[in-house]
Amino acid sequence: MITTLFTNGTVFDGRTQHPDWSVAVQGGRITAAGPAGDGRLFADLRGPATEVIDLRGGLLLPGFVDAHVHPVQGGLERARCDLSPVSGREATLATIAAYVEAHPDVEWILGGGWHQPDYPGGTPTAADLDLVTGDRPAFLVNADHHGAWANSRALALAGLDARTPDPADGRIERDHDGNPTGTLHEGAMDLVGRLVPPTTHEEQVAALVEAQAYLHSMGVTGWQDAILGDYANLSDSTPAYVELARAGRLTARVNGALWWRRDRGAEQIPELIERRDALRFPRLRAGSVKIMQDGVVENFTAGLLDPYWTSSDPTAAPRPGAGCGCGSGSGSANVGLSFVDPLALRDHVTALDAAGFQVHVHAIGDRAVREALDAFEAARSANGDSDLRHHIAHLQVVHPEDLGRFAALGVAANLQALWAVHEPQMDELTIPFLGPERTRWQYPFGALARSGARLAAGSDWPVSSPDPLAAVQVAVNRHTGDGEYEAFLPEQALDLATALAAYTAGSAWVNHADETGRIAPGLLADLAVLDRDPFAGPMEEIGSARVVATFVEGECVYGT
Repeated sequence: MITTLFTNGTVFDGRTQHPDWSVAVQGGRITAAGPAGDGRLFADLRGPATEVIDLRGGLLLPGFVDAHVHPVQGGLERARCDLSPVSGREATLATIAAYVEAHPDVEWILGGGWHQPDYPGGTPTAADLDLVTGDRPAFLVNADHHGAWANSRALALAGLDARTPDPADGRIERDHDGNPTGTLHEGAMDLVGRLVPPTTHEEQVAALVEAQAYLHSMGVTGWQDAILGDYANLSDSTPAYVELARAGRLTARVNGALWWRRDRGAEQIPELIERRDALRFPRLRAGSVKIMQDGVVENFTAGLLDPYWTSSDPTAAPRPGAGCGCGSGSGSANVGLSFVDPLALRDHVTALDAAGFQVHVHAIGDRAVREALDAFEAARSANGDSDLRHHIAHLQVVHPEDLGRFAALGVAANLQALWAVHEPQMDELTIPFLGPERTRWQYPFGALARSGARLAAGSDWPVSSPDPLAAVQVAVNRHTGDGEYEAFLPEQALDLATALAAYTAGSAWVNHADETGRIAPGLLADLAVLDRDPFAGPMEEIGSARVVATFVEGECVYGT
């Protein structure tokens, strides 16, 4: 049996950096790890049955595990009208126009990734989109997937006009006369999205294959798919996963989070159990349920304990009863949404916990975070402690009184570190409406770590880049390294080892992938190789590191 020996570099074992270590792999598992000069470990390994991989001074670490990602959506956007690399109104419209010209036969113009700061108030108009889409309907989700941009043809097909009411879980952006202007928030996306031709099974399989290869190129060896189920205009991608798993083409380790439909209640739990029990493959399981408790700050649907600020001047006091500056139809004293009634959430989480499900909650605002923690506390009180490893993702605004509750309740903090920076979406569409106190509560990674909370990490791709090294760059520096902006709340930075541990051992723990996420004898050889040792260079340059090879059970799935 061939032994693979990784040598001439540094090893990060999931907790600690070890300069000049070597690691041996045989039969898909790590057989030895320790100082390169330790003859007891490695003296007999060099020979014709050993493949030596020279790290060339780089870093060997456990494969990254993305604890919150949407691979099929990401793969589809890469194949459709992908606006994520583009910035600015003119460049976005030019990209759409080029796609329209190159695809004369598609019935609908689909894709997404446009950036809210490129448009006044974060809301582009159908009139703009009409300029480049002609008479074909267009439906383009934004980068955070909590809003969509529709052209006039799509709005007309959906029958949307001034008389159309806002859905309970969303909002139609309107002009002064109440007419839809082209941007649809949250649940309002479905008003047009339901008309979009269904994505075929073949398209989903191709998207998943593309996404898997792309994630492997980033050093990712496993993930939690944050939505398995029908959501927005995308049908359930479970069959695509099953096809790859049965064919032996699923090279990543995947835990799927089954989508909790917020228009239903506890009656869906038996169905979720049945779906979970049907998904048992060597590298695919569905042990989690995803509940989206609120929206996002940028469209004023994140659930806050106190109202959004009503002025773009952060020094001005909130005006109770006044409009929140969040567009027509927003109401007064807006505190955002709770998609699931908080008392019902406690009952549902308690029932899911009793049924053996991990619960994965989307919570952006401080009220949503508290509602999720209250639900986990209720489940713990009713059912006792468990090893289900519940977690809350995003955690943009966390009230200081709730920081210690994560460790106390055994709830993991699932961090999307790339968002914790100064950039237009933060500075123009977030800070002015949170005010100075809540601004300081944003993305409190350092405070969570100091409180003893267990940290996991994910990308939320295609909302943001799936590159773990870019996320670690921000987690450690609170800026992207491009020199354009100062650090955002630098007191909330993590040290490099803690950030890497969150993206490896922490996320593997959340996924119950206990034989991965660390480098130690006996564990599975899910590994990534970097072209340099980020511990040895300036912390400001972490994001410059690149993945040169990725291994799953000792088999190379990317690189040499």
